[in-house]
Parts: sequence; structure tokens; C-alpha cells
Amino acid sequence: MSHVIVVGAGPTGLLLAGDLAEAGVAVTLLERRDGRVSNLSRAFAVHARTLEVLDARGLVEELDRTGAGHVSDIRLFERVHVDLGRLPGRFPYMLVTAQYNVERVLLARAVAAGVTIEYGTTVVDVHQDATGVSVITEDRTYRADYLVGADGFHSAVRRSLGQAFPGRSVLKSIMLADVRLRETPPDTLTVDGNGSEFVFLAPFGDGWYRIFAWDRRSDVSDDTPLELDEVRAITRRALGTDFGISEARWLSRFHSDERQVAEYRVGRVFLAGDAAHVHSPAGGMGMNTGLQDAANLSWKLAAVLRGAPETLLDTYQAERHPVGAEVLRISGTMIRMAMLRSRVGRAVRGVVGGLALRVPAIRRRLTGRISAIGFRYAAPRGEDPRVGSRMPDLDLADGTRLYEHLRGGRFVLVGGTAPEGWGDRVRAVASAGEIVLVRPDGYVAKIFGRTAEPAEVRTALAALVGQPARAGV
Repeated sequence: MSHVIVVGAGPTGLLLAGDLAEAGVAVTLLERRDGRVSNLSRAFAVHARTLEVLDARGLVEELDRTGAGHVSDIRLFERVHVDLGRLPGRFPYMLVTAQYNVERVLLARAVAAGVTIEYGTTVVDVHQDATGVSVITEDRTYRADYLVGADGFHSAVRRSLGQAFPGRSVLKSIMLADVRLRETPPDTLTVDGNGSEFVFLAPFGDGWYRIFAWDRRSDVSDDTPLELDEVRAITRRALGTDFGISEARWLSRFHSDERQVAEYRVGRVFLAGDAAHVHSPAGGMGMNTGLQDAANLSWKLAAVLRGAPETLLDTYQAERHPVGAEVLRISGTMIRMAMLRSRVGRAVRGVVGGLALRVPAIRRRLTGRISAIGFRYAAPRGEDPRVGSRMPDLDLADGTRLYEHLRGGRFVLVGGTAPEGWGDRVRAVASAGEIVLVRPDGYVAKIFGRTAEPAEVRTALAALVGQPARAGV
């Protein structure tokens, strides 16, 4: 029996499956599409916290080569500048790259780690009992200890669970086009509108540009054909120029919803990424939030399968649901600001937004939320309040970095000594100061102080990492 089945081979499912396989868990990944990685995608940006997640997996350098560049300054509505250059950490920027580049990197890692991928497999139903989960497809039934639905907005797993997906459509008939330009835009990211329409323009780095466009007066169904002349016209009206749009490789329409399930966990079944939450493309946070869902859940599943208390899995809901709700609020606010109709409202938007971002606390909160660097999880009762906070990368005395030691899904015990029996999952590194246990997703798991009794460390590891490799140690 496979230990875990993951449904959906998008970025969220691929990261999760790769993490589990690297941790020694048997994984089957079910995907309804064929095995070809599409060159079409909606997501275009990888934010700072996601880059840290990928750095902990040794993937940043490879992904960086696919990108159009590092964006530190995002200009919104002429006067509003979101400065990512002041973010703490190694990645004070947003990497502009297409979703398919992220998928290719994660797919190669998952395959190398031993994930079994079943393409052309459509999930029909899901049943669970006290011992496991049955996943019924058109051809056969799979059985596993746990199931993760990372199968997107139209999630078959969510539907099988009978989970409602409350929310509403915010924007209808968003135009999406990948185009070539004869003129290079002055800014890496170009965003603006006039109340009746707005356009977002970003480069992929391979000569193609992504356009999101919306016209208040064009409320048509998603299957209405989109012509390149319509994209040219709305771009000229919103930006003052169409930069010489010359051809398109993809033209489509979609509608943007704001929805979130109430429960990310139902027994042995979990929902992640767009299967759990969807929102507007404003801020480019969708794919990033899903990848961080995966990083949060993967180590917990691996730990429970190695003997950690099953209640550890409840923390996935407790930690990630509030983040998903906050992302909905942020992206919703941004898209509503872009949709302001009155000239006075748009003028006030620019002035007030520009002034607000001069206040350090407001600037740090906004950039921290957009990049996800600023999110933290609530500390368990009785623990140091810093537990659950993001652990910054550290330069260590031996010339390595902390996040390099997280690779392979390991915990890192900073400044302490790992007891025998956990060496395959916990790496100890020398450092002055407090002894800190860092989770594989880069958050603080436990703070012991400047000294730690071996029994205290063993208790913490059993609760968070699983049982030692040899009984009695």
C-alpha cells in the first residue's frame, strides 16, 4: 500500500510529492492530464518566501535561470510603489518566471526522488475508513494511508468529500494573453487602469509577455473567443500604448473567484493549493500560497508516518487556513482598488496609498504579506512565543548556510547535539546562542534556551519528527 496518494501534478502536488519521497515515504501522484508539461500557465511570479522554500530544496539556482529578472519595485496605479528591496533574507525581490518553469523543476525532482506518477488518471470518488483511504479512478482503485487533493479549482477530491467551496466570482471575463512586443516596456512590471479597465503586463524572459486585462464593459462568458485586436485596444486605453503587440501564442478568458474551504483536513484527506483556496491574480500570490501549503504539510505527514502523534496533522489546518484567508483579503483589496471607477477615487487611491507606504510599519506589513516573509504561525500554548516564526537563513561557522542543511526534508538543531536514532532526519549544526530546532519548512519548531537536557530534546523530536530509528535509544 502506498503511504500517501497525491492528486494533481501542478506545482503544489509536485512539491508535496517530492518532499514526501525524499523523506522516504512511498508516494503515488495521480494526474488527469497526459505527461506533457504545458507551456501555458496563469502564474508568473515566485515570491521571496517561496524562493526560501525552494532554496531549502536546492532548486533556486535552476529556477532562477528560467526567469525574466528580479523585481524589487512594483509600481501600482502610478504613485504606489511596493518596495521589496527591503525584505529580510537572501531574496529581497520577486522572480518573474512562468508557472510551467516551476513545474518542470519540481517534476524533475519528484521523478528523481522516486515518485510514481500515473498520468491520464481521473479521480471518480474517495472513501476513507479507520485504516486508510481508497481513491477510485476510472480504471482502478488505489489505497493509501493518507490522501492529498492538490487538484485545483475543480477538485475531484474536494467534491468527493462533499466540501463546500464558499465565496463568489469577483471579476468576470478576464483576458489572458501571452504576446510578443515590438517595444520594450520601461518597467519590468507594468500595472495601470482608468476605472473602466486595467492591464497587467510582465515579461517571461523568453521574448514573450504575459497580459492580464479586464474591461468593465465586456462581460462575456469564458468560452467567448478572444481576438488579439481586443487585447491591443484595451492595452492602449489602460496604458496609453500597446507596445507594438505583434503576435500571441495563447489567448483566453477566465473568471476570478474568491473562495476557501472551511476545513483543509477531513480525516485522512487533506486539501492544498487551489483545491483549498482561490483568489484574484492580484499580487501573484496564488501559486506561492499553494507551494507553501505543500511545504507545511509534507513534513508533518512524513513525521506521523514515522511515529509522531497523529494530532500533529491538525496543525496544518491551524497554520495554513488563516494564511489562506489573509491572502484572500490582500488580493481582494488590491483588485478592488484597481477596479475603482471614479476619477476622484483613483486620485485618492494613489495619494493615500503612496503616503501609507512611507510609514515603516505599514510598508513592512504589506511587503511581508505579499512576499509571505511576514507570515508566522501561532506558538502552541506554553511554548516560547517565537515558536512558529520564520527562521532566517544563517551563515554558519563551517562556511555553510542553515537552509542548505534543511535539504532532504531534515530538521536542523542549531547549537545543540542530536540524540542517537534521529540522525537520518535531524542534522545538528554548531552555533553560538540559544539551541533552536528548525522545521523542514524553515519555521521555528522549538526553542530550548542556551542549554537543553537530552531527555527534553528526545521528547521534542518524538513529537515533531517521529520515533527514533532504533527502539530504546
